[in-house]
Amino acid sequence: MSKLEFCSMQGRVAVITGGARGIGRAIAEKLALLGADIVIADMLDELAGKTADEISDIVHRKMLAVKVNVADGKSSGEMIDRTVQHFGRIDILVNNAGITRDMLILRMEEADWDSVLDVNLKGVFNCSKAAIRPMMKQRYGRIVNISSVSGQAGQAGQANYSASKAGVIGFTKALAREVASRQITVNAVAPGFIPTYLTNDLTEDLKKSILSATPIGRMGKPEEIAAAVAFLASEEAAYITGQVLAVDGGLAMM
Repeated sequence: MSKLEFCSMQGRVAVITGGARGIGRAIAEKLALLGADIVIADMLDELAGKTADEISDIVHRKMLAVKVNVADGKSSGEMIDRTVQHFGRIDILVNNAGITRDMLILRMEEADWDSVLDVNLKGVFNCSKAAIRPMMKQRYGRIVNISSVSGQAGQAGQANYSASKAGVIGFTKALAREVASRQITVNAVAPGFIPTYLTNDLTEDLKKSILSATPIGRMGKPEEIAAAVAFLASEEAAYITGQVLAVDGGLAMM
């Protein structure tokens, strides 16, 4: 089998939330390189447009940039509607949008808890619910949710983030059972520590602690998360659903 045939996305339409930068951008680039047409959905609409143009210049795929607030059901629904109106279908949804509001729980404000759960968990619900209807009609779909090692093992100072990402895992398994009969798979990727804008504020001591706890001995790369997502979104993964793929250098090894 040639490289072009393996994990080919030719003829597919993929929506990536939080796709303007970081892991989301890497996923968008990977799926576009494999042949998919891409929707970059992000709160940062100007950056989303710039990202879409840059990826299009490289891989010459059809691109659409859409502003979305995944925490809002109406906004999420409009994003999916616009995708279907523009491309005629949606085959792949990558729920990547996420935020952090790290703080020890004794100092964590209720608003910090609510905002993280709204984006990271409710956002996955909103976007998945909107995407499921057209996927069910076409009897095909791939949903890949981005969880985290923090959702598997917990992380001090991240009670809100860990809870949201653990919730994503439970949601993934439940939805996978609901839609499997329609040939829709639902899986999750749980990244370890990846250098992105979300990890810019980590102290040097914490970075050293993370590296010492990671058997492979380094942080991951956005491209490594993108490769895992691409596989789960591919035809080759058609018999995989309800699973969580840890891409963490062995950090949460059980």
